[in-house]
Amino acid sequence: MANKADKWNDNAAGKFYVDQQCIDCDLCRETAPAFFKRHEEGGYSFVFAQPTTEEEVQLCTEALEGCPVEAIGSDGE
Repeated sequence: MANKADKWNDNAAGKFYVDQQCIDCDLCRETAPAFFKRHEEGGYSFVFAQPTTEEEVQLCTEALEGCPVEAIGSDGE
C-alpha cells in the first residue's frame, strides 16, 4: 500500500500520487499517460496531472490497482 509520507515531491497536489516504492515498470504510464510521467533521472513515475472527470479517475484507479508494488495511492491531498 502506498504511503503518502513517502510520496515523490514531483507529484501534482491532489488525490493520486506515487511513492518511493515505484520500480519504474511503466504500467501506470501505459494505462493513464495523461496523468503519469517518468522522472528520467530518478527512474520512477509520478503524477503530473490530477484527474478531473469520472472517466479520468477510473483510468488512474486502474493504474493504482494494476501497480505491481502498490506504489500508487489515492489518499493524498
